[in-house]
Amino acid sequence: MPELLTAVVFAPTVGAILLCFIPAQQNTNLKLGALTATLMTFVISLGLWFGFEPNNTGYQFQVQHDWIKTLGITYHVGLDGISFLLVILTTFLTPLTLLGSWTAVEKRVKEFVISILILQTGMLGAFVALDLFLFYVFWEVMLVPMYFLIGIWGGQRRLYAAIKFFIFTMAGSLLMLVAIVYVAWQTDGSWNFALEAALSRSFEPEKAKYLFYAFSLAFLIKVPLFPVHTWLPDAHTEAPTAGSVILAGVLLKLGVYGLIRFAFPMFPGAAMEAAPVIATLSVVGIIYGALAAWVQHDMKKLVAYSSVSHLGFCVLGLCALTVEGVTGSVYQMLAHGMSTGALFLLVGVLYERRHTRMLADYGGIAKKAPVFAFFLVFVVLASAGMPALCGFPGEFLILLGTFTGTAPLDVGLPFGWFEGSLKAHHALAILAATGVILAAVYLLFMVQKVLFGPLVHKANESLTDMNAREIFVIGTFAVVILVMGVRPGVFLEKIEPTTKKFVISMQQKNEAMATADPGQRRPGWDKSQKKATPEPALRLFQRPRILPNPIRRLGKRYPAGMPTNLDSQKPVRVNELPRIRRQGEE
Repeated sequence: MPELLTAVVFAPTVGAILLCFIPAQQNTNLKLGALTATLMTFVISLGLWFGFEPNNTGYQFQVQHDWIKTLGITYHVGLDGISFLLVILTTFLTPLTLLGSWTAVEKRVKEFVISILILQTGMLGAFVALDLFLFYVFWEVMLVPMYFLIGIWGGQRRLYAAIKFFIFTMAGSLLMLVAIVYVAWQTDGSWNFALEAALSRSFEPEKAKYLFYAFSLAFLIKVPLFPVHTWLPDAHTEAPTAGSVILAGVLLKLGVYGLIRFAFPMFPGAAMEAAPVIATLSVVGIIYGALAAWVQHDMKKLVAYSSVSHLGFCVLGLCALTVEGVTGSVYQMLAHGMSTGALFLLVGVLYERRHTRMLADYGGIAKKAPVFAFFLVFVVLASAGMPALCGFPGEFLILLGTFTGTAPLDVGLPFGWFEGSLKAHHALAILAATGVILAAVYLLFMVQKVLFGPLVHKANESLTDMNAREIFVIGTFAVVILVMGVRPGVFLEKIEPTTKKFVISMQQKNEAMATADPGQRRPGWDKSQKKATPEPALRLFQRPRILPNPIRRLGKRYPAGMPTNLDSQKPVRVNELPRIRRQGEE
């Protein structure tokens, strides 16, 4: 079916239009209509699952039509191994989210369900768009309904959280729009917004650097990566349960996806130059997010900071630029969507009964709600990366790809630590692994505070266990979480051919730039030297006790009779300078 992908993208919008004709007072009918629309979208998307060919690394289910012909803008959509499973994740999560939060929203239900459906179309469109302008339209479509979900149906500080979310996202989006317009302007004076045309263009290194920064900032804010993460805890905490599940389960993944689809392949030189810095920030975010989650007293904010930590792994795997790392990054996005989405739903289950998310207001409820206790422990173990559950394969592949890779991260360690066999990528992998340990600490801390201990609060004595609807929703999550942990190959075989093509393409582009202009060689894949080539911009990884090259400064001071060792291009240590000066004076 040639238009199958278009049907998947716009089926929720068709449902939203039909819901406009249902009176606002008929809350049940509105919810049933929205659930039907999302279920139909998921059923249609199953055609993608059965028709997708993993070994075909090109785009599949492509649809292309002229849209604004004079500006070179087309409606062009397609799927590959990276976007395919993210589309399935979106169509799978949305009906479960509506069903799981069935009783959570009772005011303005019509506007609520329409916002969810429009948001789903925006997310699906962004995952499949192969035209830069079309991608930007879908990217902005997501912003409006999520703003209303937080601002109308959120908590007490909902307006603050919604405005903060809007400002952060819009700031990055506007920079990306400027970069898109620049990339689309051709040298012959015409416009071409096609992604394929953008990938075939080459830019001067300085221009490519700024364009990469413009794209990457928008995507890193969406991830979000430390230190542009501060909007996320507020947005998660104040959003309704459905908003939190969609935000964590799908929306954040568009940041990592944007880096893989647009920023890295369009500007490979700038990407490999910036990769060590981005990877370092990822590791900082992994550890910082875990430590911040550990000290939270609000369950929802704890899970929100855990997202900062877990998505740091996704960015780290991408920056490693190994097949294992990039494959693990995509898989971790899927796993995080399942485990964290289920965690937010479980927090919503408690909040609907007790109207509080404070850890201090619970304790000992495993005796009153054993089914809830079982699912909470199960999902927590998955989020902590326990083997045989969904969180383990992705994190393992990311750490493996980072530790075994050499480019572009192998550019030296700060302060000259561990000189010898231990390289930068080893240190990044080791530090990131501490995030796995910390995840177990803060998640099990939450379990202990909520489920175990004495039942000290009288309000918890009348706490009811999960009902059939909630058991069905969380049980569905649990089944997929288990399958992803026991049989990861079912999903990895659809991802790996495309990620392998992506890594090889990055290598080839780096080599092509080096062949055309050796001065443009970026860190990594330097076969002649058999080691990574550090760039001057990467001073973060240079040893500060080594001067970069004092030849020119000393040459001006001693224009004649330069000592032999000063003619060397090798860096000179600080403690050698007194001896060098004496030699120059002689």
